[in-house]
Amino acid sequence: MGFFLLRRLALALFVVFVVTLLVAWAVRLSGDPAVMLAQGAGSITEQDLANIRAALGLNRPFTAQYAGFITGMLTGDMGKSFMGGVPVAHMVAQALPLTLLLAFLSLAVSLLVSIPLGVHAAVRRGGWADQAIRIVSLVGLSFPNFWLAIMLVLVFSIFLHWLPASGADSAAGIIMPVATMATILTATNVRLVRTAMLETLSAQYITVARSKGLAETVVLYKHALRNCAIPLITYIGLQFGGLIGGVVVVERVFNWPGMGSLAFDAVASRDYPVLQADVTVLAAMIVLVNLLTDLVYGLVDPRVRAE
Repeated sequence: MGFFLLRRLALALFVVFVVTLLVAWAVRLSGDPAVMLAQGAGSITEQDLANIRAALGLNRPFTAQYAGFITGMLTGDMGKSFMGGVPVAHMVAQALPLTLLLAFLSLAVSLLVSIPLGVHAAVRRGGWADQAIRIVSLVGLSFPNFWLAIMLVLVFSIFLHWLPASGADSAAGIIMPVATMATILTATNVRLVRTAMLETLSAQYITVARSKGLAETVVLYKHALRNCAIPLITYIGLQFGGLIGGVVVVERVFNWPGMGSLAFDAVASRDYPVLQADVTVLAAMIVLVNLLTDLVYGLVDPRVRAE
């Protein structure tokens, strides 16, 4: 188990390193922040732009800038925003909890809905309930998250005036973002649970459990669901990366002040330190979740630790 953990940890650190390198290089293709800062200041000479670049440290070689970024990340100093000089660590500390809240609530709601529906569809295979659940999940898979978000705003904010259209000023503000993400996740998870349960319900030990007179809920949720947990755990871990990517779009639609909105604003203003820190933190979160998934997978299935 120790070697398994060390190997997965080393791979995770390498992935984070590659992501930080690519991000640091890619953000510099978005344009010159000095030009953005000089807009609206009247007549600007090339010397003025050079002075701005020197003040921001952009006149240094890329390797020196990247080394400074890595050193700062390791010490907790993510630099300061080009727009206003606010510490980036403070901006991330404000935005990250809101993104995590949105992501985990969406995943929790999805699992609470998709597991009972998937189990019910598997048990009633071929029946009207199974057909209805499969059709609804297929329709849910066809919805782009940004389109669904806009439709929810139109219906519940503009027409019905039940929920706020944007912001995190009240608890009601998170309902539509969570509903958007949970709907997309549930459409996939229902089909996954149904498929896994169909394979498990045909196993001999399920027949034996039923022949012993165990209650159907015990057979389904204690025996069958537990034994089909491996593909569910694996997929949920992989799904987290897509969840973070979807959160970026949904946060922008609902003006949710999380990491997605922070990254969007940083791209628009060419704020290198903010964008680098934002993407690096999100990438580290995805890698960490995948690492935890590998570890849980290894605990559930000892054969994985031998690979």
